[in-house]
Amino acid sequence: MKFCVITLLPPVLDALKYGITGKALEQQLITLSCINPREYANNKHQRIDDAPYGGGPGMLMQAPPLHGATLAAKKKHPRAKVICLSPQGRRFDQDSAKKIAENETEMILVAGRYEGIDQRYIDKHVDEEWSIGDYTISGGELAAAVVIDTISRLIPGVVGDQLSVTEDTFYQGLLKHPQYTRPEIFEGETVPTVLLSGNHEKIKQWNLKNNLGTTWLKRPDLLEKTTLSKQEQELLNAFIAEYKKEEIS
Repeated sequence: MKFCVITLLPPVLDALKYGITGKALEQQLITLSCINPREYANNKHQRIDDAPYGGGPGMLMQAPPLHGATLAAKKKHPRAKVICLSPQGRRFDQDSAKKIAENETEMILVAGRYEGIDQRYIDKHVDEEWSIGDYTISGGELAAAVVIDTISRLIPGVVGDQLSVTEDTFYQGLLKHPQYTRPEIFEGETVPTVLLSGNHEKIKQWNLKNNLGTTWLKRPDLLEKTTLSKQEQELLNAFIAEYKKEEIS
């Protein structure tokens, strides 16, 4: 996967040079390049923003520098979709990441700044607008890093143990079950007995039951989007019954 980010602050993306994405870059499982639109500003001070027509707070990124940067990116990545990171975009989620990882080999990500971007640039160049959440951050670079990291994890070879990916929170539309490690006893609290049993089938059942239960407790909206099998519904019902019994006691 080849990622190209159009950004005023390329150093912000340096965080991707560490950890799992850093190893993926070293192994050339992914590539990352940045293009600064200031290089395409037609003025002495390389200014790329101006006040909005009609008034309003803040400044907008101008269309011409972004246009030039995008044409340069398209020369390197002719088949890439242009994705603008924007609070107005559709929600980027695990399903979005899976589709990209399975179907695309190149991406151009546009990191906005200031109060926004001249709409004419968006109309001309942007294929999709994505948001990573219903909140406002200072620029699209952090959002671009989130998108790149999420997609990269799904590329074969990036994560050493593929089970780490397939059992991730959200991968199957559910939250992940509680997890435990040594010591066996901490502050009087012990690890659930089933996890110490060595019975892989029972552990698998416990994990699934608690995936469903944790999702029911913390993100019931995700269950509304999920069609449960008969077994899954029975496990969820058992979790709910046990939870309510504990609450009463």
